[in-house]
Amino acid sequence: MRIGLITADPGHQLLADTTVLLTPRHEVVAVGPGGYDPASGDPVSPDALADVYLLKARTPRALALARFLEGCGAPVVNSAAATGLCQDRTAMAELAHRAGLPFASTRTVAALGRLTASQLRYPVVVKSRHSRRHDLVARADDPVQLSALSAAWPDEPVVVQDFTPNDGWDHKLWVIAGTVFAALRRSELAPGGRGTTLPLAPGELPAGWPALARRVGSVFTLGVYGVDVIDAGGGAPLIVDINAFPGVRGQAGAPEALAALALRTAERGPVPLTG
Repeated sequence: MRIGLITADPGHQLLADTTVLLTPRHEVVAVGPGGYDPASGDPVSPDALADVYLLKARTPRALALARFLEGCGAPVVNSAAATGLCQDRTAMAELAHRAGLPFASTRTVAALGRLTASQLRYPVVVKSRHSRRHDLVARADDPVQLSALSAAWPDEPVVVQDFTPNDGWDHKLWVIAGTVFAALRRSELAPGGRGTTLPLAPGELPAGWPALARRVGSVFTLGVYGVDVIDAGGGAPLIVDINAFPGVRGQAGAPEALAALALRTAERGPVPLTG
């Protein structure tokens, strides 16, 4: 089998460890999305296609490349559509709420500078609508703090969520083909910001949380993803973010699960073309 990695960083721990598992019998090729021009429309020979592509990068060019490869019949994990959905926090919240998932209440504002501070009940969490590296994720406890954010990010499309009191820890739930991995990470909104990630066995999660994480995959049609959950009190889960193909660093069994998923997807063969 030939497995393609759509990433600018094939040395990322999860990808590197997965490559080690696959290469004794299979070919793994890194496909950097940075040089792909979606306007070129260059055809890809069926002989040049990988049997499956793992879409780790989430930049606009990476998504365009994934869509192009899907158009050639190649299976991509996760699909370009599912990955793009997770990049738009408005669409993410809408789908989660329609599906009945316990997702943070979310409102969208076209530009942060247009948000009237007096309209809110504090504290609130303000996030860039479009998830990307170095985007805006901040807590505002009063109109003064919100005004400071608005001055720094006046034209930024944002979502605004009510802050739910919690213990200051994010439960990082990662799922690869139904297998759940977990860790605790100090929330970036907590005093002092993020700290060390602590190991957490799935069996230590509150009842129902692993099943909730798996349901997210079904709703969002994701095979490799992360779910950020906070304890809203008494073990009640509140989802605050969903990520397509996160890092999943240092989780025993994660590379094995990803390698198995890649091979299973490749064995199913090309995606039938429509249209």
